[in-house]
Amino acid sequence: MSSYDEKPEDGAEVPGADETTEGTASTRAGESLTSIFGVRTGEDAAGRDRVTVMIAAFEGWNDAGDAASDALNRLDERWAASRVAALDSDSYYDFQFTRPMVVRTGAERHIQWPTTWLSTVSVPNSNLDVVLVHGVEPSYRWRAYTADLMAHATDLGVDYLVLLGALLADVPHTRPIPVSVSTDDAALQEELNADPSTYEGPTGILGVLGGVAELAGIPTVSLWAAVPHYVAQAPSPKAQLALLNRLEELVHIPVVGDAELKEDAEAWERGVDELATEDPEIQAYVHQLEEAKDTAELPEASGESIAREFERYLKRRGKER
Repeated sequence: MSSYDEKPEDGAEVPGADETTEGTASTRAGESLTSIFGVRTGEDAAGRDRVTVMIAAFEGWNDAGDAASDALNRLDERWAASRVAALDSDSYYDFQFTRPMVVRTGAERHIQWPTTWLSTVSVPNSNLDVVLVHGVEPSYRWRAYTADLMAHATDLGVDYLVLLGALLADVPHTRPIPVSVSTDDAALQEELNADPSTYEGPTGILGVLGGVAELAGIPTVSLWAAVPHYVAQAPSPKAQLALLNRLEELVHIPVVGDAELKEDAEAWERGVDELATEDPEIQAYVHQLEEAKDTAELPEASGESIAREFERYLKRRGKER
């Protein structure tokens, strides 16, 4: 079974999570960094081979709080990506389950059908080309659906695939949102100090797409944000921000942009704080989650973990020179 990336059961702890909502790998003016994908920035990008990374997120089972799909939408808006393809809705969706929407543009009314869009953009000041895949998890014919996406990936020359997902977990909203990273690619495992997922059980379209990409020879990384299960409703800007920050660390390209999302994440946390104070049971539960989280993090201060982090730092520094 492929490990891309079958989400843990709702309410599960997220193993191996990198917890981050700030502190990313964005570059300063004139500085060149190399990502694990070979992305170059600044003057060092000139004359380099282009690197094409496909980033995919799907609404539905893989998308707690809409964090993953909202993160991908923000990338689409920030980079002003151009739509280049769409999969046939009639082939993959049950419209009684995933219903079309009535949309009005001014005085005009039209039907918006659920589908999967592919958009492309060449990121300025870098050798990075991005293919964004945003869709609704299909109702059926998943083998044909993923084969269709892989055909587009081949046509667009995709070198790497990044899957964005979000799940409900027993985590407190007051702590950094955990983002787990997994890959089955040996080279990426070494670069990321990551392990393959050990999950076994029901999977979503991310798991199937990752498995098909593996068979097609496309190295794949899965990023999953853990959304507090007691605030599962959309939007979830803190989880969205955590996913984008982790993506920045992978590609060494600023993706978060302006401060609007950070402000939304802070406002979201304040709002949940206010709701929790109005319910003593919820407040006590959040405190319990905080204590469990803080206790679990204590081993991370061990000499072994510090040495491991320093080794990773030296490795990154050596590649930047």
